[in-house]
Amino acid sequence: MRKASAPEGRDREDSPASKPGSGQPHYAGHRDRLRQRFLTQGADALSDYELLELILFSAIPRQDVKPLAKRLLAEFGGLGALLSARPEELERRGGIGLPTIALLKAVGAASLRILKAEVIQRPVIGSWDRLLDYLGASLRHEKTEQFRLLFLDRKNALIADELQQRGTVDQAPVYPREVVKRALELEASAVILVHNHPSGDPTPSRADIEITREVARALETVGIALHDHLIVGRSANASLRALGLI
Repeated sequence: MRKASAPEGRDREDSPASKPGSGQPHYAGHRDRLRQRFLTQGADALSDYELLELILFSAIPRQDVKPLAKRLLAEFGGLGALLSARPEELERRGGIGLPTIALLKAVGAASLRILKAEVIQRPVIGSWDRLLDYLGASLRHEKTEQFRLLFLDRKNALIADELQQRGTVDQAPVYPREVVKRALELEASAVILVHNHPSGDPTPSRADIEITREVARALETVGIALHDHLIVGRSANASLRALGLI
């Protein structure tokens, strides 16, 4: 009986199809060429699916991964959404196995750590764009609302980034007393509130404005400033201070 082949992307090492007379799988030359182009010309010379192919090479050593890379990007809508997806979602929607899921999540985690390292312990004013890049990568593709607190020292350097609450698709409860308590514990001089809008629209709601003002008043009583409240959307951010709402 003929052995059934493994499903695409399930991380099993199938017997590869070979080039006639070469003894090599048909995709071996493609992998070498893609690696060489990446190393000599850089990432900008590769499309998103080719960059994803390079990642998948390590988890799926004996399979043509180009169709899988294209399918994953189409299913999730891009590299950012793919790397941010939860493991169970990658398995269910992506049809991939544990080695591939672990590799994708590791790449995503490494990217976030690099972005965070570029803003931690540095003055926020001089690293604002990098801070927004980090927050966007962390929150842009979240399916539920998260409320984060950024604590700053006297030189406005970021000393901590903490998740305070995780909510539903449209609400994460915030408690001004908890914000003040944690700021005092860290001896912070200022705080930046951050949350995402899973809908994709970063426009502040009435509730966003009200809670911002409540937190600002609570912090003011202990001599701590509220620098801003940032809302992360799908493709843009909103600053309540820039909008004149603080």
